[in-house]
Amino acid sequence: MSDDQADEVRAPLIEPRQQQQQQPLVRGQEHGARAEQEQELRQRQQETRSGGEGAAAGHGDDEEHTEARQAGSLRATLLLVLTAGLSGLLFGYDTGIISSTLLYLPLSFPVSTAAKAAITSSTSLCALIASPLSAPLADTLGRRPVIMVSCALFVAGALIQALAPGVSMMVLGRSVVGFAIGAASAIVPLYISEIAPARSRGRLVTVQSLLITGGQVVAYLVGWMCRDRWRVAVGLGAVPALIQLALMGVLVESPRFLVMNGREEGARKVLSRLGGVDDVDVVVQRIGQEIKEEGGDAEDSWRRRWHELIKKGGNRRALTIACMLQGLQQLCGFNVLMYFSATIFSLVGFTSPVTTSLSIAVTNFLFTLFAFSLIDAIGRRRILLISIPFMVVGLALCAVCFAYLPPLTTSPPAKSALDDIPLPRSDFALRFSSLPTALLASLILYVAAYALGLGCVPWQQSELFPLRVRGLGAALATATNWSANFVVGVTFLPLIESLGSMPTFATYAFVCAVGWVAVWIMYPETAGLELEDVGRLLADGWGVEESLNTRMRTKGYVGAPVAEEDEGEVP
Repeated sequence: MSDDQADEVRAPLIEPRQQQQQQPLVRGQEHGARAEQEQELRQRQQETRSGGEGAAAGHGDDEEHTEARQAGSLRATLLLVLTAGLSGLLFGYDTGIISSTLLYLPLSFPVSTAAKAAITSSTSLCALIASPLSAPLADTLGRRPVIMVSCALFVAGALIQALAPGVSMMVLGRSVVGFAIGAASAIVPLYISEIAPARSRGRLVTVQSLLITGGQVVAYLVGWMCRDRWRVAVGLGAVPALIQLALMGVLVESPRFLVMNGREEGARKVLSRLGGVDDVDVVVQRIGQEIKEEGGDAEDSWRRRWHELIKKGGNRRALTIACMLQGLQQLCGFNVLMYFSATIFSLVGFTSPVTTSLSIAVTNFLFTLFAFSLIDAIGRRRILLISIPFMVVGLALCAVCFAYLPPLTTSPPAKSALDDIPLPRSDFALRFSSLPTALLASLILYVAAYALGLGCVPWQQSELFPLRVRGLGAALATATNWSANFVVGVTFLPLIESLGSMPTFATYAFVCAVGWVAVWIMYPETAGLELEDVGRLLADGWGVEESLNTRMRTKGYVGAPVAEEDEGEVP
């Protein structure tokens, strides 16, 4: 394309934003426009450097330097992501280990249906309380201290559960773990999104989801090996938390938090340590400019931030999208499957319910790994629109299977099931012996589709919000997640008792169908955009059509390792 042709294409897209903001934006620009922006940025960087050194290097040396800088930046960032992401591993382990623990608790002390509901829902309730409270702490103390506190709570909660003499202490231990999960689930994705470069932000945030599913696999393996030694199983949850505490020394503070709190020099040191940019002063200046455009700093009152989040149209739309996705992630019923999968499989006739549940966890892990490779290449919106219909089909097939299976009860299964010894099979089970297998296949389809989309996309929530309300917005969205988690967890067993299994799973399928429509209407594509530009996409509307047009124009370099785009990129 000639320069004249490129100008004709870019002009109607760039001029409105230049008039409003005097800055070129990523949305609505072609690849040529982005190249010009990057060239302009490099010129600004050269002006800030001492003369002579940059000009002396040849073009080939620049390319080698860029590649080496990118590799070093990726290694440094990945170490931080894995260290912070251990909270996700702990989250997944806790979710998975309770499934087998509920089977074996009756061997140690009496556990009623209400007690089971209290044990599972206490974690969700405390996570609901902790997630919004973590926002002011993260904006005042920093992202790193909140992650450290949650890590210590994981250790304490695991030990309390391991030593619990009865239901009350078990609920207490699960509550402490809930506070840890609530804080970590709100702040860790926020932290990762703020240190990750735009080209790989989706994949790096998905690392936490990958570790969550990996923790669930580990939990089911531990549950299968420990069996009735459930105290050992829950106590082992302290081990990853202790490892994370030992690694906290390598965890740097978010450079965006440092700039927001007037600590520019600290931000420069962090950016220099991370690498990936030629001139840290340019990056710090860009972050500071965003804060000025938003009209405030970290000392602004929380009342003002609340007002800005709710009253400002772009922020309100971002909050609506984030809360919608987080609520849908739980109201689709996935976590009740993780909590009660071993119980469900034992009641429908599987002779090894814990081992069967492992297949669910492995499926979740493998397809989350698949999503890791797709989320930046395909995009957040598209992967949801593709995967949710398969969730609907899987849940509908589950409902059909339950229509022909004996009704589930919430009473504890026979002791032989707890020991993975074959249960006596009824005449009905002999005549319909293939139905449990069909149920398992339907659940695997559902879990695979969930892992591809809803399992990881909602945790990209932090990219939707401007910096000044990012912590608050992410915390409220996470609180929505845990509110829905609590509701689903506390109502699942009563729904099974009152409505039956088929209507319960049909309800979850209906929720997924409604969620697909909401995604189609409201959720724009954000893959490949800088954090500072995503908020502008929502400034005048949902931005769906504009984001799709931008996606079509930029297809071919979004998610691809283009070296020129990294210079001056905000990590």
